[in-house]
Amino acid sequence: MIYQSPTIQVELLEDNIARLCFNAAGSVNKFDRETLESLNAALEAIKQETNIKGLMLASAKDAFIVGADITEFLGLFAQDDSVLLNWLEEANKVFNKIEDLPFPTISAIKGFALGGGCETILATDMRVADTTARIGLPETKLGIIPGFGGTVRLPRVIGADNALEWITTGKDQRPEAALKVGAIDAVVAPESLETAAIQMLTDAIAEKIDWQARRQRKLSPLTLPKLEAMMSFATAKGMVFQVAGKHYPAPMAAVDVIEKAAGAERTEALQVEHQAFLKLAKTEVAQALIGIFLNDQLVKGKAKKASKQAHPINSAAVLGAGIMGGGIAYQSASKGTPIVMKDIAQPALELGLGEASKLLAAQIKRGRSTPAKMAAVLNNITATLDYSAVQQADVVVEAVVEHPKVKATVLAEVEQHVSEDAIIASNTSTISINLLAKSLKKPERFCGMHFFNPVHKMPLVEVIRGENSSEETIASVVAYAAKMGKTPIVVNDCPGFFVNRVLFPYFAGFSGLLADGADFAAIDKVMEKQFGWPMGPAYLLDVVGLDTGHHAQAVMAEGFPDRMGKTGKDAIDVMFEAQRFGQKNAKGFYQYSVDRRGKPKKDIDAVSYELLGAAFGELKEFSKDDIIARTMIPMIIETVRCLEEGIIATPAEADMGLVYGLGFPPFRGGVFRYIDTMGVANFVALADKYAHLGGLYQVTDKMRELAANNGSYYQA
Repeated sequence: MIYQSPTIQVELLEDNIARLCFNAAGSVNKFDRETLESLNAALEAIKQETNIKGLMLASAKDAFIVGADITEFLGLFAQDDSVLLNWLEEANKVFNKIEDLPFPTISAIKGFALGGGCETILATDMRVADTTARIGLPETKLGIIPGFGGTVRLPRVIGADNALEWITTGKDQRPEAALKVGAIDAVVAPESLETAAIQMLTDAIAEKIDWQARRQRKLSPLTLPKLEAMMSFATAKGMVFQVAGKHYPAPMAAVDVIEKAAGAERTEALQVEHQAFLKLAKTEVAQALIGIFLNDQLVKGKAKKASKQAHPINSAAVLGAGIMGGGIAYQSASKGTPIVMKDIAQPALELGLGEASKLLAAQIKRGRSTPAKMAAVLNNITATLDYSAVQQADVVVEAVVEHPKVKATVLAEVEQHVSEDAIIASNTSTISINLLAKSLKKPERFCGMHFFNPVHKMPLVEVIRGENSSEETIASVVAYAAKMGKTPIVVNDCPGFFVNRVLFPYFAGFSGLLADGADFAAIDKVMEKQFGWPMGPAYLLDVVGLDTGHHAQAVMAEGFPDRMGKTGKDAIDVMFEAQRFGQKNAKGFYQYSVDRRGKPKKDIDAVSYELLGAAFGELKEFSKDDIIARTMIPMIIETVRCLEEGIIATPAEADMGLVYGLGFPPFRGGVFRYIDTMGVANFVALADKYAHLGGLYQVTDKMRELAANNGSYYQA
């Protein structure tokens, strides 16, 4: 053994080839400070051995290296510039050491080689991957750029255009795609990986492969003619701006770094990368996106823990076909849990199966599935008009119409037809779980399971705990949601649960602006372009359906009369009474038609302005800051109330609920990250300026206390 540490072992194989194996204590290899220090020490030990002729990097895990240890990032990025710059320089010396060894080097790649893992393999002269490999640089998704030489080496290995696409999108690549652009030299079966790598290394030692030329290309300026370079970078900037926009600076920074470093040798090029990394690491966007990543890990960790307490879910049933039922059936079946779809009407079953077929056909069209896979998924869905097929289900999701009496009747009925230990869940967006539980003999096996529409696209599932729901019930439904590929967040029962409870104060802020004469299209423009929502409030209400919005608003007003009760007619009432329900009947705040690709197209409708003008008078202009404050303050305060009342357990889960359930702008990180970034005291002062607008604008006493103590929701 040449070197041994808890994360890395180096041994000498036959023919004087050294094998450096990443083998951390956990389930995966990642680049934390300990691993970087070990890698440095291992390379120093290798340099001391005079008889080594070649080096192979390998992994004892199913993945090569999944990337840097992101849990270290926020603390590290909060350090002084000099400390962070020193960390980058010291880390890069380690990667340069691999590249500067006096003999050929190769990486044997299996599973993920992402971020720092990808930068490790780029430092070797050759790369062989097995069929399980996934290679990429996802750093721009975290608001930063590669910091271990990725922007320098990748363009010199696969060309500037390919590197720009890899780095700016942050997508991981399959081995075939990586081979096509020259990121790897061969793809082999998993059992042949190290044998193939050693053979290639042996060929390089025997000078059959010019490894020195490969290495020199990475140390030298990019070989790109001036005109071609200008075109490449100009095109990349245009495309990146179109996709990332102004709120996500990292992809554009990556293009600038590659362009600036194109004419430089390695040392100078790395300095360009370091400076850009340093600048991005200090941005609020990086803090927010890294925060989302860490929150996502926390939520996934909770789901994993829940699966250990869960009742096994091997088969499921959904009651109520149609679009929602069909979406739930598709999601369950496509992720491997067979499901029975029951309804009382054959046309509804056909609609549900049609919805599943449509989603599967779209997958085939995009090259993400095959007719054989489609058939297998559809075979996992059993459509039925009677209860007999539901008897064996481990979990039953009730998804009938949003009406308390109808749901109560169906729940009482289904309880008589399922096994004693089957779990029953209700897909409801507003109806109290405690109320629905009263119709069951065993309320402990019941909870809420709120899917968002469209089911296949929306990542969030709210799992609603009723006062009688057992821990096993909650754990089982969380595990089932995770098995369906969703992000489950557990919330306690209250009107609107978590997501809708915080959404309707936002709509109330919007309605208040309209009542004061604001232009709904101007509000949408500010909330989309400036704040970053995927849809402004008027457009979102049209998509949700103004009839649905009107009903949910009444539920919220009844549940929280002091804050959400109404004294007169608002804009939602105006649209509802005019039977303008939004996209579903082609007229809401906007009017809708279908474009050439069959997608809904929205246009301004003069009728909306006439209706709103008759109700609220002539239009007035509001500043962008006013619009943002009046819509966002009620949502933010209601989110804080949900945390204080224990409706949601942690700021992390609240923020993920908002990002995944409502499309809260990820670059802002969620409500609690947004408050912390602004400063709690600054937010309280801002809210106080609007306190005259009513109960939704009153901050809580605990929030005032936190502001007075200079506290934050995410403890550093």
